[in-house]
Amino acid sequence: MPAELTVTALRQTSPGRVSVELSSGDEVKSTLNVVTDLRLFIGKAVDEELLGALRAASDEARTRNRALDLLSRRQMSCRELYDKLIRKGEDERAAASCVQWLLENGLLDDAGYAAAVVRHYAAKGYGAGRIRSELSRRGVDRELWDDALAQMPEQDEKLMKLIASRLPDPQDRDQVRRVSAALFRRGYSWDEIRSALRRFEVEAEDE
Repeated sequence: MPAELTVTALRQTSPGRVSVELSSGDEVKSTLNVVTDLRLFIGKAVDEELLGALRAASDEARTRNRALDLLSRRQMSCRELYDKLIRKGEDERAAASCVQWLLENGLLDDAGYAAAVVRHYAAKGYGAGRIRSELSRRGVDRELWDDALAQMPEQDEKLMKLIASRLPDPQDRDQVRRVSAALFRRGYSWDEIRSALRRFEVEAEDE
């Protein structure tokens, strides 16, 4: 008959974090809240059910702490945060549960995040095509793109300023081609670029 498993030590490793050492030699990295919730103390007997609960609760608590730390540095989408947690070595089940918990508590909001991405890149003078690529790269669900892009401010003036800063001679066809290609890479459509170039050329002639 195997020896009874007991808690042999509760060692604080950092504020709020505790290492639970067992008589088997195993160690479970946990948190103070989990230890308190499970009423663990040195000498407490640990059966299979309690050990499973300790491991699951500890995984979830550590993952939540890591997620909150990541979100304190910058806003993320659900997919971005999940992928980041997995790359950091968190368990898939714990990562998915954590993301759901953050959503339920209003700490993740993909629609709000998508709108923030649109505002940020629009302010930097990028077109809708580039912003769509950013939304995709950041794991924002495609269903949220249209609503976010509908809030995008008009880019006409920014586009004109970009052309003015890069095109000293609107009659130089090589310059026009280079500027057009650069603007396309920034996410503007060919129709937007052609229209802006025509307007710039007219304004240049009027000066």
